[in-house]
Amino acid sequence: MTGTSHEIRWHGRGGQGAVTSAKLLADAAFRSGWAGVTSMPSFGAERRGAPVTASTRLANEPVRVYSAVTEPDVAIVLDDSLLAVGGALAGLKPGATLIVNTVKPVPELGVSSDTRVVAADVTGAAEAAGVIVGGTPVVSAAILGSVAKATGLVTMEAVEAAIGAMFAGSAAAKNAEAARIAYECTSEGSIVG
Repeated sequence: MTGTSHEIRWHGRGGQGAVTSAKLLADAAFRSGWAGVTSMPSFGAERRGAPVTASTRLANEPVRVYSAVTEPDVAIVLDDSLLAVGGALAGLKPGATLIVNTVKPVPELGVSSDTRVVAADVTGAAEAAGVIVGGTPVVSAAILGSVAKATGLVTMEAVEAAIGAMFAGSAAAKNAEAARIAYECTSEGSIVG
């Protein structure tokens, strides 16, 4: 993707790490050369499993907008069930990229707009790398591999550096490995609608 700014909206469930993902992407974007980056959460009822959104903005100049992203260039969905109930498709710009953590093929996702849909089994990547907390795979860092491949907005080197700055020791190594696996399993995407 090219351009001077990009607005990204994250969709997850409480406890999945959408807020962490937004922060990691902002860090990776800064490391990739974006001059202006912001990330911010948006919560309703704060409870595990409730839909959560977060926003990340990237620009070639300082970002002075701190509100939630309502018309994203990129929407990232950490749980494909949120396509039906979480508002992930609301406000997408024409030609936007939708990145979905799913094992389903793109035609089965039910997206019917002028959107580039990219699918990846990010949960499988987290499982393969051993990023499991309380018996549940955590995809917050792994999804950045898919974002890097699908958008080109950040490099994998920057993703790994951001992960290393947020996590320590084996947690950093496992999360970086999960991101690399997710990068490899991310489809090129197809336009639907």
